[in-house]
Amino acid sequence: MPAASATRRQTRAALQLAKNDLDNTVIRAPVAGIAGNRAGQIGQYVKPGTQLLSLVPLPRVYVTANFKETQLTRMRPGQPAEISVDAYPDRPLHGQVESFAPGSGAQFSLLPPDNATGNFTKVVQRVPVRIAVPADEPLLRLLRPGLSVTVTVDTRREGTVEAGEGIVGAAHAGPASPEARPAP
Repeated sequence: MPAASATRRQTRAALQLAKNDLDNTVIRAPVAGIAGNRAGQIGQYVKPGTQLLSLVPLPRVYVTANFKETQLTRMRPGQPAEISVDAYPDRPLHGQVESFAPGSGAQFSLLPPDNATGNFTKVVQRVPVRIAVPADEPLLRLLRPGLSVTVTVDTRREGTVEAGEGIVGAAHAGPASPEARPAP
């Protein structure tokens, strides 16, 4: 009987291994969203780390507006903002300032400027500001990364949050930090 017991355990282990292999044939996204830029094809073999597609999570959308440093004087997180999307000019969005980037766009560019040439011309820098868009906005489902927008912030009203919270993404209109997708 010990041989039959060993054979049964071996068969169960083989079955579990087959189930694991079958589960590994399905790729699940970490968040809900829209797939774009699909590079993988059905039946294609891929190695770990291969990019198959771009996933744009859309549950929480934000807009990154690049304001001049001189426009940030009275701007604070929590202030209301109006967003005009060039693709939908007659349908403004309303949001609020969420956070400021920790540095100007030039500081985080691939080749940051080095002003060691003796040229001391002062250039006004642009600072990325994240504008949160509420989930109940009707135009929200039509926004996509890369759309051109114009943002106006009402600096007459006080903000509700201290500056310095969060890090801003680099897209003009893109998703915020991904939220966990519920298990199927």
